Formats: sequence, C-alpha cells, structure tokens
Amino acid sequence: MADIDLLAVVALLRDLPDQGLVRGQVGTVVEILAPGVYEVEFCDDNGRTYAMASLKAEELIELHHEPVHQAA
Repeated sequence: MADIDLLAVVALLRDLPDQGLVRGQVGTVVEILAPGVYEVEFCDDNGRTYAMASLKAEELIELHHEPVHQAA
C-alpha cells in the first residue's frame, strides 16, 4: 500500500460512530503521525471543521481529481 501524502484528500472506508463519522465522508490529511497513521480533518462546505480523527491507512482511500500517471 502506498503512503498517503500530506494534504491528500481521502474518504473513510468504515463508520466511526463514536466520532459521528460515516463511511464515505471526505477529509484532508493534515498531519502524518507515524508510518501509516494520519490526522484527518473533516470540514463542511463552508470550510468549518466538524471532526478531526487519527486514522490508519487501512481506514482510508485516497481520492484523485485528475488522471494519475503511474510508472511503467
């Protein structure tokens, strides 16, 4: 599994009911806490933060808004 970069846009792969988050919610990686562990900020459409969570790479999928070029 590839590392997730700082400021990457990610989505949750599972519900986190204790934090009020559900599968598919989109956030931004704002800090790399350890290898494979990320602090993710979740904001509304107005840019207001409604949740912060420390998450493992297995709980996230990185989203891409442009074509991704992979080495052959």
